[in-house]
Amino acid sequence: MDAAIGAVLPLGIGVALSPVPIIAVVLMLATPRGRVNGPAFLAGWIVGLAAAGTIVLLVSAGAGASDGPSQPATWVDVVKIVLGLGLLVLALRQWRGRPRGGEEPALPGWMATIDTFGPGKAAGLGVLLSAVNPKNLLLTVGAAAAIAQTGVGAGGQAVALAVFVVLGTLGPGLPVAIDVALGARSAHVLDGLRRWMSAHNTAIMTVLLLVIGLKLVGDGIAGLA
Repeated sequence: MDAAIGAVLPLGIGVALSPVPIIAVVLMLATPRGRVNGPAFLAGWIVGLAAAGTIVLLVSAGAGASDGPSQPATWVDVVKIVLGLGLLVLALRQWRGRPRGGEEPALPGWMATIDTFGPGKAAGLGVLLSAVNPKNLLLTVGAAAAIAQTGVGAGGQAVALAVFVVLGTLGPGLPVAIDVALGARSAHVLDGLRRWMSAHNTAIMTVLLLVIGLKLVGDGIAGLA
């Protein structure tokens, strides 16, 4: 089980360090329904990560991701290489689309409508950003495949997946924790966090995707060798 947990640590941190979901939560908390919508978003986020990870684990188990604790299946290493290359492509797209010449960073248009969200829509957005977002989906598939490849039992897989989900929730969960801890005083702190994340979104995402993409490719090549 230790090997499974160790395999998901960098991938869970990669999910957590996603600027767009963090910015979305900060914007939600600034609305009149923020105290409800923020936790609803987190609930959807957790459900999305857990559901995507569980589906991949079940598929991997059915496809024979491991022939034993020390005999991981070859196809999982191929999947890791493919996922890593996908992340490297996303990193390149992020860098090529970076703001130039003092341009303001572009954020998704739907963020302008967050003040109209109810709890259901906030939860749905959490599911979309955690499980359907291409970067997070690639990381979740990579984490679940890495867990299945270790050959641990169902209980160990569940624990490792739970660790991944908890780590992946730390990023969007931070603004909610700050809001609960500081109350009205959190507005200044959260606005500073939002501004910093907005300004450095491209750099954060590019470095993150590059590092994890290279790791997955390297792990896959090492496994095949």
